[in-house]
Amino acid sequence: MIDRRGFHRMTAGAVAATLSGGAVFAQDKYPSRPVRFIVAVAAGGPNDIYARLLGQWLTDRLGQPFVIENRPGAGTNLATEFVVRSPADGYTIVTVAPSQTVNATLYSNLKYNFLRDIAPVASFARQAQVLVVHPSVPVNTVAELIDYAKKNPGKLNYGSAGIGTGPHMAAELFKLMAGVDIVHVPYRGASLATQDTLSGQVQMTLTAVSGLGDLISTGKLKALGVSTSQRSELLPDVPTIGETVPGYESSALFGVGAPAGTPREIINLLNREINNALRDPGIRKKMDDLGGGVFISTPEEYGKILAEDTEKYGRIVRVTGAKVE
Repeated sequence: MIDRRGFHRMTAGAVAATLSGGAVFAQDKYPSRPVRFIVAVAAGGPNDIYARLLGQWLTDRLGQPFVIENRPGAGTNLATEFVVRSPADGYTIVTVAPSQTVNATLYSNLKYNFLRDIAPVASFARQAQVLVVHPSVPVNTVAELIDYAKKNPGKLNYGSAGIGTGPHMAAELFKLMAGVDIVHVPYRGASLATQDTLSGQVQMTLTAVSGLGDLISTGKLKALGVSTSQRSELLPDVPTIGETVPGYESSALFGVGAPAGTPREIINLLNREINNALRDPGIRKKMDDLGGGVFISTPEEYGKILAEDTEKYGRIVRVTGAKVE
């Protein structure tokens, strides 16, 4: 026979077991509420559209809304710091772009360490950039450009999307590896740099491949080379810069991160579903149309690339002396 004291002990134990089992079950059922998908740039650009495509896929597959929240500002630092300070529970994730790897060196007063404080989840696109020049520049190849620049040091200038942006770093890497002196003219966005290259205000720019096809095919801009290690499907006849400058590669890698300490099971689930999305023909086509070739990776592979890019762009920032406070 069970006495009253024994009965209460059994009841308490059953309740504790139920609560414990419920906690495990809740973890297994991630996500059990909406997830904030922080986009570090303003709405409308390729990175924002990539996030919305993936956010809708994750919503449909995982049964909870992945709510897109644009937090532009300070070269993606505002969004990144917000996520770093968020609970590491899988309910806040962030887009990752080249600027986060550049900012690690470009800014001296960051309140976080990108590689330490953001856990890599998945990459999703690797975007080629193309080196284009105004038709008045008397060159038609990367080799001719290098030769012309060496004979006319400081006479050419190039426009970029701004200090520390992917195009800026790509152009400075080209200058460093080719040994040429070309003057940097920063703009507040890639479209402005492209417009002034079209008008001849600046002689050249490195910018995303998407949207330039007509300008190149009609001769309004001359395409000399793409920045990726492989030729772009959007510009198959344009050689890579690396074909002339061995070892050159500078592509814009986009992906997703989460606060460091996010449970591994959640990171693996998100990685698997993002990779499934990237294998979907419809999503692949939409991303290709934006100029971002689909790039699938594990969290470990993605983290390795982020570390390599942080070091590569850090060297460029140190050599150029670029700083943003």
